[in-house]
Amino acid sequence: MSQKNVSKKSADIHLKVKVDNKSAQTNNIEIFTSIIDHNNKTVKSISTPYTLSPQGRQEIIQDIKVNNPHLWNGLEDPYLNKVVTQIKQNNQVLDEVTQPLGIRKFELKANEGFFLNDKKYPLYGVTRHQDRWGKGSALSNEDHDEDLAIIKEIGATSIRLAHYQQSDYFYSKCDSLGLIVWAEIPFVNQVTTLEENNAMQQLKELIRQNYNHPSIYTWGLHNEVYSPNNYTIELTTKLNDLAKTEDSDRYTVQVSGYNVVDHPVNNNADIQGINHYFGWYNGEVENLTDKEDVETWANEISKKFKDYKIIFSEYGAEAKPEDQVEVAGNYGNQWSDPAFFPEEFATKFHIVHWATIEKHPIFLGSYVWNTFDFATPITRLNVNPRNFKGLVSFDRKIKKDPFYWYKANWSKEPVVYLTQRRMVNRGNEFTTVTIFSNQGTPTLTVNGKKIENVKNGYNKIHFVAENVQLQKGENIIIAETNLNGKTISDKIIWNYDSKYKTSQKEATTKDIHVGL
Repeated sequence: MSQKNVSKKSADIHLKVKVDNKSAQTNNIEIFTSIIDHNNKTVKSISTPYTLSPQGRQEIIQDIKVNNPHLWNGLEDPYLNKVVTQIKQNNQVLDEVTQPLGIRKFELKANEGFFLNDKKYPLYGVTRHQDRWGKGSALSNEDHDEDLAIIKEIGATSIRLAHYQQSDYFYSKCDSLGLIVWAEIPFVNQVTTLEENNAMQQLKELIRQNYNHPSIYTWGLHNEVYSPNNYTIELTTKLNDLAKTEDSDRYTVQVSGYNVVDHPVNNNADIQGINHYFGWYNGEVENLTDKEDVETWANEISKKFKDYKIIFSEYGAEAKPEDQVEVAGNYGNQWSDPAFFPEEFATKFHIVHWATIEKHPIFLGSYVWNTFDFATPITRLNVNPRNFKGLVSFDRKIKKDPFYWYKANWSKEPVVYLTQRRMVNRGNEFTTVTIFSNQGTPTLTVNGKKIENVKNGYNKIHFVAENVQLQKGENIIIAETNLNGKTISDKIIWNYDSKYKTSQKEATTKDIHVGL
């Protein structure tokens, strides 16, 4: 089932119905298809008489024009019809198939953004691995629902399902919730030159099994595949051709780990995804030396590749809630101490990255790596076989500070949030207080005293107060806003004593940045 010429006035729905005759004789049948709306009312129906041979699978085409369709419009209005196709003989239903139908139009415009039904629509994206502690990938529907509730809470509009086909239940829920999906096959990182048959089969199955899910906008062909270049270029070109043969209406995407936009391995699809982790794997979060940072890189590709469709497909930093420091310096990445991943560094990482992404239209969308901590093989980086780049802990119980950074930037819910609530015992008498607020400038009080120097940091959601003095012992910090008569507040408690300073890993002066 495909869609053409979609607008508020009309939409052309094209159906391909395949039927088999298992009897030994020709049968006269009727293919009867109805489009049924959310209220179980028939919108349009079509009947096609057909003489079915006992030999071979037959393909019957039906075209239906829907006038004044109720469009599927993402999170704002994920309106679903259903298509019911029946095989009838002598007015008796022999077989019936029901599929979802969300009538919509997707479009990506280079250097402009993603458009849904001809209106610009943000791709606020998170990635998701389908796994849980003690379950692996065998998640229950309740597990999927909890993940989706958290993804909706953060304000994400899109999910990249990495790096393999996931539960049909999850795709179906994305249809009904209005989340926009990037689905992909597990052709990842390594190339042995033996991948072709498996990759082609998996892509064909991914598309055929999920073709009718209106939430899916692109098919992922690979993630960070490398040399030998000639083999990889040939195979990814074949994968793109296969995707276009199976589904000419959706986009294809390849993901580069080279950090080079015009690398020949990664320009064989409609979209190029770029995975880049400034300050984690290479470069710096911010430009302190001669290393490249995210802002410099974004400026460069904005000038050189304005006609390319580019998505920032992965970025993130590991954060263990039990690892805390008062000042997020330029340490805490994979090259510092493999056992120490402070939450504050990840917060700094995400603040700088999102503040850069949102002002560069070269990025048609972006995807945080990852929504949830996930299992990995044991590596030198982690004592536990775990990747801690999640915004939420593996057990889904702890939402880390960066989670609330994105919630404040993306969600329509009012957010006022004080960071570093787990960094309780503090050794610096003078400190910076960081607040995320989508309700305007917050009022900050420390031990009942109003702090006057609250100011914007990296964007309009990020607020900081520098050189805030703490008293010895307990300190009560409250941030509060009052917008349209509604008060939103947050409260944390810090304990100050100079004795705590000697037990912490401290940043050097050059590592200290505003509000981080």
